[in-house]
Amino acid sequence: METTDTISAIKDSASNMAQTLNDSITATVQQVTESATMTPYQIPVWALIPFVIMLLTIAIGPLIAEHWWDRNRNKLIVSLFLGVPTALFLINKGLATNLEHQLLFDYIPFIVLLATLFVVTGGIHLSGDIKAKPIVNTTFLAIGYLLASIMGTTGAAMLLIRPVLATNAQRNYKVHTVLFFIAAVANCGGLLTPLGDPPLFLLYLRGVHFTWFLHLLPEWAFVGGMLLLIYFLVDTYLYKKEHWTALSADAREVEPIRIHGKINFIYLIGIILSVAFINGSYIPEMNNADAHLWIKYLREIVLASIIGLSLYTTKKEVRTANKFSWGPILEVAVLFLGIFTTMTPALIFLTQNAAHLGLTASWEFYYSTGALSSFLDNTPTAVAFYGVAEGLVEAGMATAEIAGIPTSLLRAIALGSVMFGAMTYIGNGPNFMVKSIAEENGIKMPSFFGYIIKFSLVILLPIYILTQLLFL
Repeated sequence: METTDTISAIKDSASNMAQTLNDSITATVQQVTESATMTPYQIPVWALIPFVIMLLTIAIGPLIAEHWWDRNRNKLIVSLFLGVPTALFLINKGLATNLEHQLLFDYIPFIVLLATLFVVTGGIHLSGDIKAKPIVNTTFLAIGYLLASIMGTTGAAMLLIRPVLATNAQRNYKVHTVLFFIAAVANCGGLLTPLGDPPLFLLYLRGVHFTWFLHLLPEWAFVGGMLLLIYFLVDTYLYKKEHWTALSADAREVEPIRIHGKINFIYLIGIILSVAFINGSYIPEMNNADAHLWIKYLREIVLASIIGLSLYTTKKEVRTANKFSWGPILEVAVLFLGIFTTMTPALIFLTQNAAHLGLTASWEFYYSTGALSSFLDNTPTAVAFYGVAEGLVEAGMATAEIAGIPTSLLRAIALGSVMFGAMTYIGNGPNFMVKSIAEENGIKMPSFFGYIIKFSLVILLPIYILTQLLFL
């Protein structure tokens, strides 16, 4: 009996010890898990170096190694050279989820949308040559300003720049027209929808509703009105200085404006509807983590179908007249593969350190976003400062209102990234494209710094300062 009691006591003691050990292990695991959740890996400053190098290469590459940089293969080499080590670093530090989100849910939708706009707008061609009077040129820019939010700044710029140049071919004074075209059509006009400019689409992917950007209508109207008014006055003055022989030739060589590839306007409507309604707000299943791929990427599937329809139904002659090629969109794809990868540590760093950057007011976000958008690409700049705003919310220094950040900061980031992209040739993708097409047509464009000194600082910056004083 005594032996039995002893054995029973030993069993109870062992059971208690096992339970205690199990509870201890469970508590330790839970503590470690909570600690990891509460204090995630802190991104060091040096992890941002690949992102900085990537952006500087994009900015400086065309200036110091134009022929080498022209080849998309070399751009891909740079993207992989900087992107692969960054990806390995993130995976090693347990941040693979962040990288996955950047590439699967930002990069892919971003590229698919741009490709769709590129193909569809490349199937619309305007031909003709009308009198290059100031009111005609101003109307061209006004139409482009309106179209930029519908078909994107790149689409509107590529659609209209050749007709504008053809119309002004006989005039001697035409550089100013290209400069104002870059500002109005290739940049500021794209403020009203996520289709207008890539920074806005990435903000849309982060939860900003499609129609929210219409709240920027007052700023859009003010900036557009100022640009068109100043342009009309400048063009009127220079028109009066034109030699009579130039005006006579312009009057003789008149050809009505004709639109080719009209079916693509239907596809443009399809793009707008797809972006506006194929999202988690209207199709909740798209937000489910375990949803099928065809549900998660339903919008991209529809957009890819529109690409196929446009290519199939548009006459080859229309794309030939537009000098359509896949080079530009491939360039965007390979460059932004590197940008989105190397940008991931930068976004995490900005979110973690937002409280220490000293940025809290909307005007500070406006000028900070604008300054970087002027010399770096405005798309990653907008995403970066969105991360800063998000970090302020996490630190309890701001209140989340729209897409996890304050409305005032969202407005400042959107305005700064889109408008200041016109401050230099490298601020936004269409800028250099318009410049190149103008030079192909024999127009001597200002140098990189000439553009800034003679146009940006004199015309654009005062308008942007007035915009901030009036609206932010």
